[in-house]
Amino acid sequence: MIAVSTANGYILFFHITSTRGDKYLYEPVYPKGSPQMKGTPHFKEEQCAPALTLEMRKVLDLQAPITSLQSVLEDLLVATSDGQLHLIHWEGMTNGKKAINLSTVPFSLDLQSSRAGSFLGFADVHIRDMEYCATLDGFAVVFNDGKVGFITPMSSRFTAELHGVWPQDVVDGTCVAVNNKYRLMAFGCASGSVQVYTIDNTTGAMLLSHKLELTAKQYPDIWNKTGAVKLVRWSPDNSVVMVTWECGGFSLWSVFGAQLICTLGGDFAYRSDGTKKDPLKIKSMSWGAEGYHLWVISGCGSQNTEIEPEPKSIVKQPGILLFQFIKSALTINPCMSNQEQVLLQGEDRLYLNCGEASQTQNPRSSSVHYKPSSLAEGGFESQSLSTLLGHRHWHVVQISSTYLETNWPIRFSAIDKLGQNIAVVGKFGFAHYSLLTKKWKLFGNITQEQNMIVTGGLAWWNDFIVLACYNISDRQEELRVYLRTSNLDNAFAHITKAQAETLLLSVFRDMVVVFRADCSICLYSIEKKSEGPNTTAGIQVLQEVSMSRYIPHPFLVVSVTLTSVSTENGITLKMPQQARDAESIMLNLAGQLIMMQRDRSGPQIREKDSNPNQRKLLPFCPPVVLAQSVENVWTTCRANKQKRHLLEALWLSCGGAGMKVWLPLFPRDHRKPHSFLSQRIMLPFHINIYPLAVLFEDALVLGAVNDTVLYDSLYTRSSAREQLEVLFPFCVVERTSQIYLHHILRQLLVRNLGEQALLLAQSCSALPYFPHVLELMLHEVLEEEATSREPIPDPLLPTVAKFITEFPLFLQTVVHCARKTEYALWNYLFAAVGNPKDLFEECLMAQDLDTAASYLIILQNMEVPAVSRQHATLLFNTALEQGKWDLCRHMIRFLKAIGSGESETPPSTPTAQEPSSSGGFEFFRNRSISLSQSADNVPASKFSLQKTLSMPSGPSGKRWSKDSDCAENMYIDMMLWRHARRLLEEVRLKDLGCFAAQLGFELISWLCKERARAARVDNFVIALKRLHKDFLWPLPIIPASSLSSPFKNGKLRTGSASLCQVGEQLLKSQSADRFLNLEIDAGLSNVQRSQSWLSNIGPTHHEIDTASSQGPQMQDAFLSPLSNRGDECSIGSATDLTESSSMVDGDWTVVDESFSTLSLTQSELEHISMELASKGPHKSQVQLRYLLHIFMEAGCLDWCIVIGLILRESSIINQILVIIQTTEVDGEMLQNIKTGLHAVDRWASADCPGYKPFLNIIKPQLQKLSEITEEQVHPEAFQPVTVGKTPEQTSPRAEESRSSSGHGSIPQGEVGGSGMVSGKEENTTRAEEEETFQDGTYDCCVS
Repeated sequence: MIAVSTANGYILFFHITSTRGDKYLYEPVYPKGSPQMKGTPHFKEEQCAPALTLEMRKVLDLQAPITSLQSVLEDLLVATSDGQLHLIHWEGMTNGKKAINLSTVPFSLDLQSSRAGSFLGFADVHIRDMEYCATLDGFAVVFNDGKVGFITPMSSRFTAELHGVWPQDVVDGTCVAVNNKYRLMAFGCASGSVQVYTIDNTTGAMLLSHKLELTAKQYPDIWNKTGAVKLVRWSPDNSVVMVTWECGGFSLWSVFGAQLICTLGGDFAYRSDGTKKDPLKIKSMSWGAEGYHLWVISGCGSQNTEIEPEPKSIVKQPGILLFQFIKSALTINPCMSNQEQVLLQGEDRLYLNCGEASQTQNPRSSSVHYKPSSLAEGGFESQSLSTLLGHRHWHVVQISSTYLETNWPIRFSAIDKLGQNIAVVGKFGFAHYSLLTKKWKLFGNITQEQNMIVTGGLAWWNDFIVLACYNISDRQEELRVYLRTSNLDNAFAHITKAQAETLLLSVFRDMVVVFRADCSICLYSIEKKSEGPNTTAGIQVLQEVSMSRYIPHPFLVVSVTLTSVSTENGITLKMPQQARDAESIMLNLAGQLIMMQRDRSGPQIREKDSNPNQRKLLPFCPPVVLAQSVENVWTTCRANKQKRHLLEALWLSCGGAGMKVWLPLFPRDHRKPHSFLSQRIMLPFHINIYPLAVLFEDALVLGAVNDTVLYDSLYTRSSAREQLEVLFPFCVVERTSQIYLHHILRQLLVRNLGEQALLLAQSCSALPYFPHVLELMLHEVLEEEATSREPIPDPLLPTVAKFITEFPLFLQTVVHCARKTEYALWNYLFAAVGNPKDLFEECLMAQDLDTAASYLIILQNMEVPAVSRQHATLLFNTALEQGKWDLCRHMIRFLKAIGSGESETPPSTPTAQEPSSSGGFEFFRNRSISLSQSADNVPASKFSLQKTLSMPSGPSGKRWSKDSDCAENMYIDMMLWRHARRLLEEVRLKDLGCFAAQLGFELISWLCKERARAARVDNFVIALKRLHKDFLWPLPIIPASSLSSPFKNGKLRTGSASLCQVGEQLLKSQSADRFLNLEIDAGLSNVQRSQSWLSNIGPTHHEIDTASSQGPQMQDAFLSPLSNRGDECSIGSATDLTESSSMVDGDWTVVDESFSTLSLTQSELEHISMELASKGPHKSQVQLRYLLHIFMEAGCLDWCIVIGLILRESSIINQILVIIQTTEVDGEMLQNIKTGLHAVDRWASADCPGYKPFLNIIKPQLQKLSEITEEQVHPEAFQPVTVGKTPEQTSPRAEESRSSSGHGSIPQGEVGGSGMVSGKEENTTRAEEEETFQDGTYDCCVS
């Protein structure tokens, strides 16, 4: 029957009849031979649209306009505008008609008999809107004057005995909608908010549950301009409510008031061309099957006629719109709440948060609530924490079209613990899908599929699917278990008959809990059985619990969960091992969370004495209400001793009220708990997102945020397509997560449970965001208390500050919090946490310089400049000492800013990577490092750089000269000079180079000043050793096979004299030209040859640091690089020479004949091997040459000698000799060089024979030096004729050009030697320099 009301007060009754025979309006057309036609029972009824006819049976005249029409069980309830309420039977309408006058119905605040109800008392009061609520047995009404109420019959049938209750504070009601599952009445109001009421069970009064209203914080422009509420509609599964307003737009809310979607963000926005978007105005709307669709009849939005005057271009707004939604699996299959994954389902597809199935080996607990969106919404990973938070894409699984054809739409879905398999249920049967194989498995026999209707949901247990269904052919309720790996067929299923219809099903460990339509809960045990080839699961009934005393209607139960949560903590249990068993049943009854625990008051049976299968399960205690307004419950059965607080807690989602956690409290060190202390505590906390999952160990809530934005189409305004698309809200749904730990810690501190807070925090201190948790807690408490208008009687900030001091992150937490709050609150903060000066000093003592720098900014704002300068100086010196160059640069800027009285932050210094601030390293990298290269060969770009050589290196000269008279700069320079002096005194040349390069320190000019003081070398031997160590440069060795005929008569000739001779010969021929013979015989040009050799050998220099002989007892041992790679004396890493070059190969004593083409004799091989073995890393070589340049320019010749000795290049010694001869050199320095070299000679004889050959080669130069020292002759006498340089212009380049010409009074042999050395140096260094220049990987600063 269909009843239609007309405007004039008539009701028309129509009867629907289907035409006889096989006449259908629409039939599906399948291709020939398709399997759908054959063997499908009820094919015609299911797949074809029948032809229906309507015939009018009756017309009823109620003589007043009809305002509302409701079907109530067997009757039709009609409200008319004359204040009458008509009750009309569907059948036999005439004699069943009763009219009730509203003025005769008494209304009161509650139904208690002591109070007599007052009557409405107005003649013109009538019902404007009403809706029947079956579970409350009454109907919610809205009167035309805006009052709202609830009318209920006093007896079982609708008679004249009606009574009403109403709340006094609602006077602007417009419409009403009822949620039967949660027993809620939602009244729309003219103010734009929706007030949701429930009925008090004891008094019958209407209680306000919550309000659905927009806040100014969320929608500052529009929150109070929406107009009255136009329509309110609950979804078919009762989990969400849709609200629309008179002015347009709609919003979607969860049962207890969490906002999921609101289109106002995009509805009232302006387009890019400045026009205002018209919001969608909804006249009428209705939810489709299962809540996947919302059908909408839209009102006529004003078309932009004034912008486009042509009538043709105005597109008529379509009348019917269809919105599509996806929802969480939890809305209808709540057993998913102890599952590790998030699963959202649409009518024909699933959205998963898990990525590749291969990653899902680390299951974590999570769950979801109904979260619809007009497009799709963000999800989150459920594997490791990084993927949980990082992956933004949904994994979309399209459901098998074969299954959907006969079983659309999807009703239930479930995913297994590892996130690798999904099962879905449609109208009949079920199907499952593997994410690993990407394949669906359907019933082979379609009759079996069409014969079962899944009623109570389904769940995974290991590899089995457990489901409750109704067998149509046998008319029997059943519990079935199917194995995933076998074929989908009833032959492989384990089937158990059930007494009543199953409404809910859930799995906990190896137990299945079932809630049935007779209000009983049944527990089954499930176990795996292998019977022959087939594996099945067996199910046995364990226990039945009747709940009919407590549950008014089975439909009201939202979820049933078996948990290990109990009010006892396991410590006080008589049997602690049972603490994680199935301890309690959690029942969500219309939003009330009810817990039933096992009754442990009776005698306990020891577990080992009885067979567990025969063990009788303990009965349950009477139920206890834990919480109200609960939408979702999360709990886990995993155990972790470290994080007991989080894993044994119970998490509740309470809609608009946020979340609650029922937290266990543990005594310290397993002491006996106090009898007066409760062992659990319920803590509420607010979160900004809608919770979809709780990650227990990670202390995170995952959720989604849905935002609607203006869809500003790219199409022209006149096109129809743009108009259509703009009608729909454009939803952007993002996955998001929120830390909740700080809320819980704070709640515990408020309740004086600091010890529990500390235990909880310590268990989570390893989490990567734990510092952020402490910071959030401090920040929130500070903001609340410092900005409060009223004085706070018991402030929490000192407690929080004391709590944070228990953690090593205390100093960072405080300063990060201070930097993120405004200056006005700093005094309040530091009054609680301590004086910033003391905290700064603590940072320095703890060597935490970055945190100290943050405190410095606070001190600068809170103290006088003198104090901040004093602290900055402390920090600057410490940073210099530790080589924190970035911090040093900031400190220089900071000190200048204080000095110049700047209030703003000074301009930032360029970073170390830019040539401008690298102060010399980059500068020298871009020019030739060779000491004897003629300037003609240098490319133009390098030549331009050469001219600036004697300028201060780096930008510091320019940077500070601007205000060099400023005392502040002098102050900074003094500190830098002091540091440089210390580095030189401690022979830390590498640190000195880094210091100069990183801070743009004018090293050359400073060294010139300090030549005779700090820049003197006091002890050459110590300096030499220290440089070898700092630059990872191996001490020189002499290979065994370098002796002439090394294995003559099977004996080695030994002795230190022969050592020196051999080494000397080696070095002479080597320094004449490393590879000269080789190159000429091979017919290659010098440069190419040396370059190719160096490119072969260069990059692996640092791998070839080989064993060195130190100490007198090792003089007679001839160490070959291959045989002693692991020697404890070696510096750096020793690697097979074969790795670096094909020329240096294999056995050292046998030389292959093929080498003769290159004239490579064994001795030449030795030259090469020794050359490689005595070199340090390439980077060190570049750095040493850089320092050599610096010292040469500054005239610190003693340091140049030391570096020349390490590099073992006689050309450097020659060059120094030339400088001594051509310029005025301090006599003291010469004397120092002479005594130093004698000391080195003595040390080499005693401890390091590898140096003797080189010292013998430079003996002539040393003698010359000692002559000069003794005579102290005027240097001009030695000046060569060819050189026209003045002493001031002396630079390495001058000597380079000089080296190719005659050397005046220098002996001829000496000149020749020098010339040969220069040739060799030129080739190698140019090649080296080009290599460095090309690949640019060798930065000359130490990282």
